Amino acid sequence: MNKDKYVVVDIETTGHAPAKGDRIIQLAIVTIENGEIIDTYVEFVNPGRKIPMFIQDLTGISDEDVANAEPFEFYAETVSEKLQDAIFVAHNTNFDLPFLQKELQRSGQPKWQGLTMDTVELSRLLYPTAISYKLQDITADLGIPLGNAHRADDDAYATAELFLRSKEDLKSLPYETLALLHKRSFLLKSDLSRLLYEATAQKRGSHASGLDQFRGVPLKTRKPVDSVNRVEYKPKTDWHDRLEAIFPNFERRDSQFEMMSAIQNALGNADEMVIEASTGMGKTIGYLLPAANHALATGKQVLVSTYTTHLQDQLTWNETKLVEKFIGERVRISLIKGLGHYLDLSRFSEILFGEDESYDETFTIMQILIWLTRTTTGDLNELNVSSGGQLLLDKIRRSHTRRPGREEKIYDFYEYALEQAKSADIIVTNHAFLLNQPHSSNPLLENVDAIIWDEAHQAVQAAVSQYEKTFVYTQWKYIFGQIGTTEERQLYSKLRAAAETSGFATRTELAKLNALFIGFTKYFDRICLMLSAEFGEKFKNRRHKKNAILLSEIPFHNNDFSKLLRLLNEWIDLSQTILQRAESIAEKTIEDRLVIADWRYWTEELMVKAVEFSEIFVFPIADEVSWIEGDLRSLPNSLSLYKRPFAVTSIIEQVTAPIRGKKAIIWLSGTMTVPSNERFIVSQLGVPASVEITKYEPPKDFYQGARVFVIEDMPDIQQVSQTDYIEAVADAVIRTVLVTEGRCFVLFTSQDMLRKTVDLIQDTQLLDDYMLFAQGISSGSRMRLLKSFQRFQRSVLFGTNSFWEGVDVPGDALRAVVVVRLPFTSPDEPVFKAKSELIAKEGINPFLHYALPEAVLRFRQGFGRLIRSKNDQGLFIVLDRRIETKSYGQEFLDALPEVGVSKVSLEKMVTDIEHWYNKQ
Repeated sequence: MNKDKYVVVDIETTGHAPAKGDRIIQLAIVTIENGEIIDTYVEFVNPGRKIPMFIQDLTGISDEDVANAEPFEFYAETVSEKLQDAIFVAHNTNFDLPFLQKELQRSGQPKWQGLTMDTVELSRLLYPTAISYKLQDITADLGIPLGNAHRADDDAYATAELFLRSKEDLKSLPYETLALLHKRSFLLKSDLSRLLYEATAQKRGSHASGLDQFRGVPLKTRKPVDSVNRVEYKPKTDWHDRLEAIFPNFERRDSQFEMMSAIQNALGNADEMVIEASTGMGKTIGYLLPAANHALATGKQVLVSTYTTHLQDQLTWNETKLVEKFIGERVRISLIKGLGHYLDLSRFSEILFGEDESYDETFTIMQILIWLTRTTTGDLNELNVSSGGQLLLDKIRRSHTRRPGREEKIYDFYEYALEQAKSADIIVTNHAFLLNQPHSSNPLLENVDAIIWDEAHQAVQAAVSQYEKTFVYTQWKYIFGQIGTTEERQLYSKLRAAAETSGFATRTELAKLNALFIGFTKYFDRICLMLSAEFGEKFKNRRHKKNAILLSEIPFHNNDFSKLLRLLNEWIDLSQTILQRAESIAEKTIEDRLVIADWRYWTEELMVKAVEFSEIFVFPIADEVSWIEGDLRSLPNSLSLYKRPFAVTSIIEQVTAPIRGKKAIIWLSGTMTVPSNERFIVSQLGVPASVEITKYEPPKDFYQGARVFVIEDMPDIQQVSQTDYIEAVADAVIRTVLVTEGRCFVLFTSQDMLRKTVDLIQDTQLLDDYMLFAQGISSGSRMRLLKSFQRFQRSVLFGTNSFWEGVDVPGDALRAVVVVRLPFTSPDEPVFKAKSELIAKEGINPFLHYALPEAVLRFRQGFGRLIRSKNDQGLFIVLDRRIETKSYGQEFLDALPEVGVSKVSLEKMVTDIEHWYNKQ
């Protein structure tokens, strides 16, 4: 085999199963020798069958394109010859190679033998912070041209360029990193160890110049936190002229300038202000520019808080340069997150020199080694790892229970982030971190002169989540399985062996540790069986397999819970005593260090669980609600308990009350009000009644491309069975998708109804030419589903709660939003039920003052998915007739911007949409 010869292969096919008749429709082979592309071979292939419409949509290859091509058998011998004596390269060898092998064998050619290199695995390794490893995404990130994605010729050539680029980037890594990578590379799925060996051999003898090192691991050298010497700064307020200079096609929005001026005044006067800024307002720039003005003019800091860390990252990287262009000088914007977001270097170095247990763990360690030569933040959120890799990340996060030593502190990423934040002009953080500041040993608010809450309505949810406690059966059992007993060859056995060698624990102590463990795990099993029995009894006549109920509705005695907690706390105390002795011993083997570090990690995990268990079962708090969820088909495995606070005003006021009247507080969101209860959100935030809500609307023609349809001939959801309603929904969705040709969101409030609707639509086969993506059914996260949805012209996305807000799909990528049911929370939902009962006791109508405002707010957010810019066009279709038959229905329509609302039959809507599209 010529070690310098690679053949890069890409195929397009009618489907994924050659055994079921799927065939190749296009084939491309790019040959690389001595680091250069020397040959490209491309052929269309006649599959002898129709190409499915979604494949035509994906590839752009039609039946006409392959009509005059030969079948694969005609090309098989040439293909076989080109593969000989070369290393096989593909972007996902697990698809291309087995499919090609089947076709070669079917054509009478011998099975290909040789080494393989997968550029998916290679790019995941080398570029561990990439958002996606799909070929068109990773090549775009690296600036590699890709003409038409999902065409074999363009894909194969781009894969070849990706492979060559990856080889060069691999060689640029320091020798120490390459040596650590090569040691683990034999566990990879493709033969990348050859590349790593070559790169390591070339670098042998050189050292990591320009990099720091921590215990033999190369790290990117950080720039020292610098101070900026400024002459007196005069705030810039010529908003329009400066923005027009930055953006040649800038569109004047007077309401945006009004908002900027109002924020600037509030910052200067230490006022509190509530702003509702509709979509299209340019909200982020609208507060960042006044914030930079204020910080530079006063020398004080402005803190900006967002809801999610994802939004936090976007805000930092996307907007900093723009702000600096506007201001005309450097603006220091720093990012700070909670401690658990950052890598614990000591913990990682301990794991690095131990034995890996799985492919995912090995691969994630290799990704981190490369990432450490590039990252300055140490923020584990930067990494794109597998679900198995996430388990490793959880082990190497910084924790409150372990403080870094003097050597570690020099390189500690969290300490560096704190240092940067303390000298920044604008600090960007998230609601959860900000809400934790009153309890922090490193408070950041001392020099902060103003706080801007972006997506302020989400501060309520952030406060709830911060104080949420959980008891999940599978999580506890997983921890038990990691620790083990004397009879099980798990971590306890390794700790006992290490103690016998080093003498940090007596046999009596270890025996007691084991007995306590057996004791509290037995009580755990008894408690879970009891809860499962009571839960199953409560729902024995229910049709639904998944149910939830308030914990207070289940009778149980406290004895077993108290006994479990007592034994668990004794185990934790003894474990910590042993750990203190173990960690004080200077001379330990690498294996013993790893065992002790692992034991510390799982002890800390059980400490957290003990607190949660105590607050849920043994010492419940009066103003909090606990509930239990489970699936009757898999008890106790599906058992989960949750505890949340009823109200969060006091939690938020721990941050705001001490500074109110002394420093500026700006609350800002796109959906801050509902028509019937303008202060529904702000009252929960603790904003005084004297603070008015200021609204800034986009230009009058902003929503000119939107149309709202209310379907009058849908069945009444409260008068028909769920089956009948789902049939009507499926029919309406099918007809909407066909007339819009896809690009639809279908929004549900129930996962059960979503699943049944999708199943029924698939049974009809009427949308077989469309790609259907369904939350909870299709694999992947919300963002992954969204990316997949946007990739296809003919696609539909079915989503539940998390798709009602925070999803941005601009332009023609989204043509219609279908609302299946008005987004009321189910009255059986435990927290809603408990909160409603509490409100009712105060003599207040829980529907009008809680359920309705919450649903209207979510409805507004659903509409906000549709029109994201002045040039967007789209349809907002409501299938729930309650919007016109119930007295509260007008509340929902009043919450929408001024757009035309048509109340029509389904048939009439289809006709109107056809006419509308024809006009476009």
